[in-house]
Amino acid sequence: MKEEKYDSKDLLQSLLEDYPNLISGSQIDPDSPRRWILVKREMGISDKKNGSNRWSIDHFFLDQDGIPTFIEVKRSTDTRIRREVIGQMLEYASNSVTNCDIG
Repeated sequence: MKEEKYDSKDLLQSLLEDYPNLISGSQIDPDSPRRWILVKREMGISDKKNGSNRWSIDHFFLDQDGIPTFIEVKRSTDTRIRREVIGQMLEYASNSVTNCDIG
């Protein structure tokens, strides 16, 4: 595999949807590398119980132990600072625990 810039965010999202093994599961646990199955792409997340979706996470995966994994794709040209992007993911995760309807 050769590292290259991708043409669009949608292209990378499609590749992750079709080939979840692109996500390196051995970085999490080298003895039992994570393997993922896609549950939903562009999954809506509400900021309150029974509310409408406020955000959308790019991918929602489960690993072989049923542990959820959120993937949010960002282009290298995204000018937001890393702290803002990490804050975004933490906000998604914390709200999904209580407000997410995965059905």
